[in-house]
Amino acid sequence: MTTSHVADDILQALRALEVDQQLAVFWFVYTEMGESITPAAPGASTAAPEIAEGLFAQVKELSQDEQLELQRALITQKDTQISREYAALSDTTKLLFWYLLAQGMNNGTIIPMPAGYELPSDSQDVLEQIKQLSFEDQIALFRDFVSPMGFDSTGGFNSKTASTKSEAAQ
Repeated sequence: MTTSHVADDILQALRALEVDQQLAVFWFVYTEMGESITPAAPGASTAAPEIAEGLFAQVKELSQDEQLELQRALITQKDTQISREYAALSDTTKLLFWYLLAQGMNNGTIIPMPAGYELPSDSQDVLEQIKQLSFEDQIALFRDFVSPMGFDSTGGFNSKTASTKSEAAQ
């Protein structure tokens, strides 16, 4: 788990961004980290590659607009079939799923970032802060970021996300 208050502050700043900015920062991080994230997600002993790949295959079959809406639904915890399936994944498998989405964006099977997209300054600031973290702290931050995403159909309430949303609204 992330123990650094700096990383906690970065996580709160990331969650406070608009949904599309959160997606963009996450994509830029995956792009800039490149292959270094591979051992932390796909090769992790607690990841379930077949499950992540199965969920990714469902997303691949959607139209590009539906793919984008699904990613937004995961972040906002909207109740969709894929969002419920995602919520049941382990945190490491969730990281692997997002890694697969980033790869899909790079190879054209998932809706890409708009050509020439530039992060707004507040998003760029968050990205720069993430880059300053150690690799281990980055992975812990991403795990904490993806963990509450999705929709918990058991009625569980995620206080981490709710408190961050309420803090952002203030």
